[in-house]
Amino acid sequence: MFAGARILVAPLDWGLGHAARCVPLVHALMEQGAVPVIGADKGPLALLAAEFPQLEQARIPGMEVRYARGKSMAWMLARQFPAMLRQIRAEHAWLEKHRQALQLDAVISDQRFGLHATALPSVLITHQLFPFTPVAQGLARKINLRHIAPFDRCWVPDLAEEPGLAGELAHGKRLPANARYIGPLSRFEHAPAAKADHAWRVVAVISGPEPQRSMLEQLVLQQLHAIEGPHLLVAGRPGLEDNQVGPVQVVGHMATPDLHAALLSAELIVGRTGYSTLMDLAAIGRGALLVPTPGQPEQEYLGRLHAANGMHVVQDQRRFHIADVLPHPPDRHAACTGGAARSTALSDLAHLIALRRAHHKT
Repeated sequence: MFAGARILVAPLDWGLGHAARCVPLVHALMEQGAVPVIGADKGPLALLAAEFPQLEQARIPGMEVRYARGKSMAWMLARQFPAMLRQIRAEHAWLEKHRQALQLDAVISDQRFGLHATALPSVLITHQLFPFTPVAQGLARKINLRHIAPFDRCWVPDLAEEPGLAGELAHGKRLPANARYIGPLSRFEHAPAAKADHAWRVVAVISGPEPQRSMLEQLVLQQLHAIEGPHLLVAGRPGLEDNQVGPVQVVGHMATPDLHAALLSAELIVGRTGYSTLMDLAAIGRGALLVPTPGQPEQEYLGRLHAANGMHVVQDQRRFHIADVLPHPPDRHAACTGGAARSTALSDLAHLIALRRAHHKT
């Protein structure tokens, strides 16, 4: 389909979720004859490099966003907003500088609003068409739509039918003209589970920006010390040396087949209400104990949405208690992944690339 087209795939570097959900897209692109180029920084670059060591990599400097230790996020985010705008401009300048040297035919940006170019078919991946913010939500949504508009396509990794997995974040009456639903994205789609070497009681997958990532990690470790194991904690820190902490095996990162096997074997899964986590759980048909990141409106909304539908147990971090849920963990359910909608989107992108190539030949 893509006839060797070189396509930059560039996830946001706020945690590992954006990189993880790019994994099935990279697989799909390669299956259809494209040559993906990985563009990322730090942890996301390490994750994708481990998944696809054969692919060319380009380091795109990112921005380290800090979250508050408590629930008050408005001032913390407001202080970082100018830096976020500078980051968007820096990303755009980076692409203009490097696209010819990288011989790019297209770009797929996961939530990096600066990575578009008028000379290249440009795709933005986001489930946040209508983001929730702690202050000035109406203004924030207008700014968000303004940043979506320059892209040829906006791929929404959710079901078109409401509420999907993202609810009001991805569904509304006035969608951007370039929006296309492509179905959920999970790295477990192309990676059969490895043979499990443990039957874990609790598997906790910790992710997201600091300091809240470390705060949840410490809470989980403290509570698992009092619960008979074995337990597994995946810290979301590629490069961290594995170690045993009482009944808990702590690892920085796991290869996708191994993590898939661990999650399937677990009596109880613990994680954040991050959107990539929700898509991964949907793909393997598992419910979980989920803890929204305090002060992060998107995760708090997703927590309310999925607590109401009964798929997961959702607890506030201040009242987080694993032992309450372990005797009666959430039920397993039918797996849900992307399907024909993703194939349609990829065909559409291949068509845009073909049109560009034809234009350059004339």
